[in-house]
Amino acid sequence: MSTPTNTAGGAERRGSRQGRRTPRGAVPWGALAVLAAVALAALLPGFAAPESPFAEDVSRRLLPPSAEHLFGTDELGRDLFSRVVHGARTTLATALLALGSALGLSLLIGVLAGYLGGLVDRALMAVVDVLLALPSLLISLLVVFALGAGPVNLAVAVGIASVPTFARVTRAEVLRVGSHSFVEAARGYGLPLRLILFRHVLPHARGPITALSALELATIVLSVSALSFLGYGARPPDPEWGNLIAEGRSHFMTAWWLTALPGAVLVCVVLALHRVGRLLGSREAVAV
Repeated sequence: MSTPTNTAGGAERRGSRQGRRTPRGAVPWGALAVLAAVALAALLPGFAAPESPFAEDVSRRLLPPSAEHLFGTDELGRDLFSRVVHGARTTLATALLALGSALGLSLLIGVLAGYLGGLVDRALMAVVDVLLALPSLLISLLVVFALGAGPVNLAVAVGIASVPTFARVTRAEVLRVGSHSFVEAARGYGLPLRLILFRHVLPHARGPITALSALELATIVLSVSALSFLGYGARPPDPEWGNLIAEGRSHFMTAWWLTALPGAVLVCVVLALHRVGRLLGSREAVAV
């Protein structure tokens, strides 16, 4: 007959073995594989899909998925898999440009608000609060409507809509780092403001901002595709995930693959980016 101590010890050992089998913050290999495949498609689309995404052949229009055409063909006989692969470059390039513009503007706002404080902080955060009160998609629509359609204008519009989230996090990190003794010592030595910010404040605040960037990139990809779906992205026949989904709407009942398969690729990429972003965020929280 086992003693309570032995029973408790056995349960503890079983729990520790289960913990080792499913460690918290485990590397999401499936998500990384999806992102690696998408990166390959964006960097080397001709290698991933040798057939031209613009080659038309009406004799093979609206063919279902098969070994010859993995995603089938569209109403003009173009290979849908090639169009999805080549559309990855436009979609991801637009999303990364939007992320870069959001980071640049939000770093400026967050650093000035957090470091200078006072009236500057209140004025900048009032603007950020107004933007936070509005849906990000509405802000993107207003900006892209004012600038006009196109991938670059679309990236700027989505980037501006993403600024409030980054600005809040940047401000909080600058406030946290700015209270440390080494920053106070740098001020006491009379170092210029730019040196204090770029040598002492921003390097110690980049961790949470990097984690947020990976997480926010999933939302940006989805926003870019949504606005492209509405016709504000690349112009046909240039492939982009959003306009590929939009092109298949009129054939959804007879050729479901035109909408479903590009949509499935978009969902997989967004979920993979979100999973990797959550992993980076959890590791950064543990580090802090």
